[in-house]
Amino acid sequence: MIAARYTQPGKFAIADAALPAIGEDEILLRVQATVLCGTDVKIVRHGHRKLRDGQTITLGHEFTGTIEKVGTRVSGYQEGQAVGVAPNIGCGRCEMCAQGLGNLCPDYQAFGITFDGSHAEFVRIPGEAIRQGNVIPLPAGVSFAEAALSEPLSCVINAQRQTRIEIGDTVLVYGAGAMGLLHIMLAAINGAGRVIAADLASTRLEQARRVGATDTILSSTQRVPDWVAAQTGGRGVDVVIIAVPVPALQAEALKILAPYGRLCLFAGWAKGVEGVTLDTNPIHYRSLTVTGSTGGAVRDYAAALRLIAGQRLPVGKIISDCFDFHHIQEAYDAAMTGERMKVLVTPSGHTSAQS
Repeated sequence: MIAARYTQPGKFAIADAALPAIGEDEILLRVQATVLCGTDVKIVRHGHRKLRDGQTITLGHEFTGTIEKVGTRVSGYQEGQAVGVAPNIGCGRCEMCAQGLGNLCPDYQAFGITFDGSHAEFVRIPGEAIRQGNVIPLPAGVSFAEAALSEPLSCVINAQRQTRIEIGDTVLVYGAGAMGLLHIMLAAINGAGRVIAADLASTRLEQARRVGATDTILSSTQRVPDWVAAQTGGRGVDVVIIAVPVPALQAEALKILAPYGRLCLFAGWAKGVEGVTLDTNPIHYRSLTVTGSTGGAVRDYAAALRLIAGQRLPVGKIISDCFDFHHIQEAYDAAMTGERMKVLVTPSGHTSAQS
């Protein structure tokens, strides 16, 4: 089968890999849709802390598929069944796992990092993923392509659950890439009265308006704090979500938050990127809340899938390109430019297949 294999930082190869063998407590999944995301690009360029020197791994962790084969000790799943897979798998025993937060397990494993991932025609689903509920049946009528976006949406749900957007809030999202657009969509249905997108590129801001932004700021030509001050009478905004890996925006965000405002540090950056020194007085004197967020738990993935099935968010609008597995090199070429939204790979190279 065709697989995209990470080799070393800055290198990966499209290889002919063996069909995965499964154990009696495992599932073999035929991949119907898989997405290339910023994390995949980051791993190719910089590696990952969980990857050993010299280790190779099939990339990919945003995916859906149909069950090709079920191990003899697996119950509750059938061949041909359409499923999505939450990619972060906790140990199942620690304090975080006991709370259902496997994404924060100190010993978590994940597809495309510690297990061979979904940028291949088939993927092995280990027993621990099945036992912990990571394999979730897809609702009828949901496309494999849109359901594959449950994983990035789950990360956004996790972040906004912590940020506590309230009805009528003014929310500002830095970055109108794929994740920023998902934040804009979710903030709108969470009750935000005004959703503002800030980005350096006018083309991305146009897309932000199409998915629900009420206002946009072209930050390449206008200072965000000046715009916010003028538009809010100096009050500031209730929520800021930083969905782009630019450390300096953390300091800027503290300047534009209203009293009792909330700041979500959603985007991380690669090792070696220098951070910023924050003036914490605004946090103290304006009673601000600062939260961080990474990944999503199984509950977030299930919530994302329900939102997609209910057509609550137009997630398909963040898919910019689609390739088949025989052109997965071109898919990586597109994703590595940093200029695309979500790049999708399906068996046919089309996005329309239904579960």
